[in-house]
Amino acid sequence: MNRIIDIFYVDKIHEFKQRMLNWVNQFSICCFMDSHDYADKYHKYDCIAAAGAYKFFSENNDTLSKLKDFCKANKNEWIFGHLGYDLKNEIENLQSKHLNKIGFPDIYFFIPEVVLYLNNDKLTIHSIKRNPAKIFNEITTQPFVNNKISPEKNISITAASTEKDYIEIISKLQQHILRGDCYEINYCLEFFAENINVNPLSTYLKLLTISPTPFSCFYKLDNKYLLCASPERFLSKINDQIFSQPIKGTAARSKNANADDLEKIRLFNNEKEKSENVMIVDLVRNDLSKICKPASVEVEELFGIYSFPQVHQMISTVSGTLKDDISFADIVKATFPMGSMTGAPKRSAMQLIEQYEKTKRQLYSGSVGYISPENNFDFNVVIRSIFYNADNRYLNFLVGSAITYYADAEKEYQECLLKARAMREALE
Repeated sequence: MNRIIDIFYVDKIHEFKQRMLNWVNQFSICCFMDSHDYADKYHKYDCIAAAGAYKFFSENNDTLSKLKDFCKANKNEWIFGHLGYDLKNEIENLQSKHLNKIGFPDIYFFIPEVVLYLNNDKLTIHSIKRNPAKIFNEITTQPFVNNKISPEKNISITAASTEKDYIEIISKLQQHILRGDCYEINYCLEFFAENINVNPLSTYLKLLTISPTPFSCFYKLDNKYLLCASPERFLSKINDQIFSQPIKGTAARSKNANADDLEKIRLFNNEKEKSENVMIVDLVRNDLSKICKPASVEVEELFGIYSFPQVHQMISTVSGTLKDDISFADIVKATFPMGSMTGAPKRSAMQLIEQYEKTKRQLYSGSVGYISPENNFDFNVVIRSIFYNADNRYLNFLVGSAITYYADAEKEYQECLLKARAMREALE
């Protein structure tokens, strides 16, 4: 497929990004991903967006085999989309019984009508049919979105579990760990609101004003919205190299600079957080070894401490050299869902998640990203996100933490509340 490609130069980049976001939101299907200027050697674009679905892929049976065929048939094309958490059911032969109240499918990929990416002040537009100059003019004349709009007065956010329920479940999970069913599990809580009207675009901008993150995403499939402020990468591929950056370890930020620095030091020296992180690093190393050349998988960074507006995070980086002729579908099968959102061993942790969590994760714990015409890709981990269905007016967000035998349930609950803070503030 031949695309019309042109390059334009922009000023007032922050304002231009908002106009760009407003423009793609006119389409029933769109994806907008912004790195918010975080330094990162594993990605190529400061901001990238896709609008309109020229062709799409969504399957419920034999999904990965058909995904491989779809990617092969559309080689050298831009492909955007998502992997839902319950794709695990096909990969690991599992089942899920919870209702999908938001409605995202387990998998959806699309070839966009228009792709836009921004690096510094240079905007590149790829279009199948339309003149890029006209698109650029439309973007530059877009109005700003008012991110001060409240969704509606007295919005009521409800926790699906009480603190007492949470502590009781953590105790049960620790008994599973003691019996050897798993040694770490990521247990999550849902917060929800029913029968509400929100403006997804203004809510997303408010969320990102509160918590700008390197893997943020505004993702829209018809009536379904993901408003994502994720700090975590799932996988990036650059030529034959693949990278994963799992997060395990969280500390609150302090407004006092000295106290904030102490929090970072405490996080780095926290043996519990480090043990959780290294468990997931080992799991990621094992996953990547299935698709990488022998002896090529390595830990590039262990226990890196990175700061975001709401929290400090402990992030490790694992990389490897891919075997020849490994497809995107092969990579998904070997690595998904990401270990940071399941626990270890992965399959038994997912079985316990299904048993004890009350909510279908759907796109939460999944991934959104893109595949470039060069067959490189970048996918996030969908966390710190608001989900909204404009048809049934149901909204939710989920937060979780890693549970080990030595975890303190009350502290883990407080960590969940800390992670929920930005979403709550965005909805006030």
